[in-house]
Amino acid sequence: MNNRLKLAYASNGFTRFSLLEAIRAVGAIGYDGIEILADKPHWYPKPPGREASAISRELEKAGLSVSNVNANCTFGYWKNPPPEPFFEPSLVSPQAALRRDRIRMILHTLEFARQIGAKNISITSGKPLPEMPPEKALRQLGESLKPILAKAEQLGIDVGIECEPLLLVEWAHELRSLILKLGSNRLGANLDLGHSIVLGEKPSQVMQMLRGRIWNCHVEDLPGRKHYHLIPGTGTVDFHAIARAMRRTKYDRFVTVELYTHTARPREAAERSFAFLRPILE
Repeated sequence: MNNRLKLAYASNGFTRFSLLEAIRAVGAIGYDGIEILADKPHWYPKPPGREASAISRELEKAGLSVSNVNANCTFGYWKNPPPEPFFEPSLVSPQAALRRDRIRMILHTLEFARQIGAKNISITSGKPLPEMPPEKALRQLGESLKPILAKAEQLGIDVGIECEPLLLVEWAHELRSLILKLGSNRLGANLDLGHSIVLGEKPSQVMQMLRGRIWNCHVEDLPGRKHYHLIPGTGTVDFHAIARAMRRTKYDRFVTVELYTHTARPREAAERSFAFLRPILE
């Protein structure tokens, strides 16, 4: 593994700008890669068209690789958003039609990832809503993942589930159990280490538990264990310890800064994150 960990920035911090503008800004700062939001206002999951070629050209001009295609949320799905549109429709929605729509969106995302040269996408499990208690939801999640993992295998794209507080797959050990149960080499983690800290998990232990199945790492600073994404260096996260854990487990994929909470001045947030993290990751 190269001694220097690769640093990327998530485009969901640039939602007041177009995707092409975000790519140019992230490349100009000096990042190695960018995570692309698979949702409005950037690339919404649909059959990939000519925009994939334009994105690929812009990535090449900016000298960026794609750290991940983030299909975690679905704001663009709703014309009249429900009270909590973040994760619905999900793979465990009580309504079969919503599950089918979410599966279709993820399949489009896999095709898009292949076209732009991304190695992996990220998704979430969704929440266990009324009429879908956790045990039933886990069975449904396995069924919903079958066509997704079959397509991922066909295209050679990895699928990372992101554990998140309050979702069905919330803890690292739950994701590890799901990976072992489903038996697909394409299924792994989009590991947000801030989420692990919020849940009381130790990043070093989580990195070891999911070793070899982490396709991308999200990082952000935090105010203690409160789930609010801060610019690295402004909170309580020990990034030196995180870098040591990554090296101990021979992690060699991207470290992606995710600051969807800092969209008013995204370039400033990206620059400050880069200046703080680059020396640590080197």
